[in-house]
Amino acid sequence: MKRLVIIVVLGGLSVGPVWAVDPPCDVYPPDKQARCMEIWKDLYQEDGPIIAKFGLDQLKRREEGQITAEQHLSQNMDFIKQSTQKRLARLNERMAKE
Repeated sequence: MKRLVIIVVLGGLSVGPVWAVDPPCDVYPPDKQARCMEIWKDLYQEDGPIIAKFGLDQLKRREEGQITAEQHLSQNMDFIKQSTQKRLARLNERMAKE
């Protein structure tokens, strides 16, 4: 049951969860904010499968006793932070081209 819940949650990530982190589009002029939102959604679509795979790999490692619950949480948080930083950098690059 726990595996099913995690798979459903991770599966939801691949559909582009704009709710996960609001894009920093307010730093752009109002006429560019809509485009920023589109790019941010696209970046989530691109990264969704990578995030889901990482989560499933982590779950497998935890179930096999290779990592503890604390390590699982810590590594997930680190991955999310790094993933978000990379996504923000890509957003800035794409917006600079606009």
